[in-house]
Amino acid sequence: MSTGDLYRLASDLAAEHGAAASDYASRAVMTLEAEGSHERAQFWFVMLVLLGDINSGRIDPDARISIH
Repeated sequence: MSTGDLYRLASDLAAEHGAAASDYASRAVMTLEAEGSHERAQFWFVMLVLLGDINSGRIDPDARISIH
């Protein structure tokens, strides 16, 4: 999955679920870590970071993301 795909998915989740999307992602991280699914938990952690940035206004979900 590309960076743009991750960003678009986070944007879609934020648009559909608002701040609750971060709660969903956080619960997914905790559950998957507890189950030993570390790679899947890592994916949801990235989603959690992106959702936090979108919800706080640090990144614009309608703009193109650039990761350095």
